Amino acid sequence: MAPHITLSPGKRRGGRRARLLDEDAPLTCDAVWDVLPQSGDAYHAKYARNEVYTLIPRITAAPRRENPTVTPIPGDVCLFDFEPWEIGNSAYGYEPGSEAHAAQGATDLAIFYGRNNLLLNGDVGWVPGNVFAAIEEGLPELAAACNDLWMRGVEGETMSFARA
Repeated sequence: MAPHITLSPGKRRGGRRARLLDEDAPLTCDAVWDVLPQSGDAYHAKYARNEVYTLIPRITAAPRRENPTVTPIPGDVCLFDFEPWEIGNSAYGYEPGSEAHAAQGATDLAIFYGRNNLLLNGDVGWVPGNVFAAIEEGLPELAAACNDLWMRGVEGETMSFARA
């Protein structure tokens, strides 16, 4: 049986389980598993559409590309690896001192909760993410919670990833 993680997008929204995709992204799964638990400020994507994510200290053990996609589907859990120059741009709106401005870069752990996502950033072009887990249950409730973050804002919200 594949290992699972729990993810919690924001306060009082409960955790959801996701199955690690060990066969498709073994190096990414191992790298994420080794640093859990992680928690950080929750963000709703500006460009990708139906994505909620957090930035954590860069997981240098994660491969740059493994099981990549630029069109994630509902239930995908992805890792994005960013060099410092890729994510610290002030146009993205991250507060000074946030993980986005770390000297070593940052890792973005993201969940996708709806259709029609396209990982295209006007500044840098395509932004492939490593799909390393799949949400297996509770996706409609998760989508409602993520949409609530979009409609009501993410200020003061956190997103957490932990071993199940």
